[in-house]
Amino acid sequence: MLRVSKLTDYATVILTHIAHQPDELHAASDITQATDVALPTVSKVLKLLSKANILNSHRGSKGGYLLTRTPKDVHVAEIITAIEGPIAMTECTTHTGACEQESSCEIKGNWNLINRAVYMALEAVTLADMVAPVRQQAVMVNMPLKTQTNDLKVEN
Repeated sequence: MLRVSKLTDYATVILTHIAHQPDELHAASDITQATDVALPTVSKVLKLLSKANILNSHRGSKGGYLLTRTPKDVHVAEIITAIEGPIAMTECTTHTGACEQESSCEIKGNWNLINRAVYMALEAVTLADMVAPVRQQAVMVNMPLKTQTNDLKVEN
């Protein structure tokens, strides 16, 4: 199963909170109170998002954090990359020498096609989309689920 880390999940929670009032400075302590994410975690996430130029940090007693762009211009792919690093399905596409089969692998380059498709899908979703109320999607997705006795297909 593909899954983002808890830290990335917290980053999206924090950013959606900030995106509700994108023109206001948001102090780490206020974000903690509003999101129920622990202050050390909020501080770590804010630092990573600032380093990735998603947030600007303003110091001082009236300081806080502000989005560098409008919510519609911040893509989920950027958020994930800021916290997790490059989006890649296999380690061999981002780290040389991570696999014993690397020198004879015929499909290593093809994983980059998949990495790009995943990145483009995540890039199509913006912070503004994450702030918007959930709406029923018109698209049906078939997801195969494996059970011990047989394979089932479930429509979401």
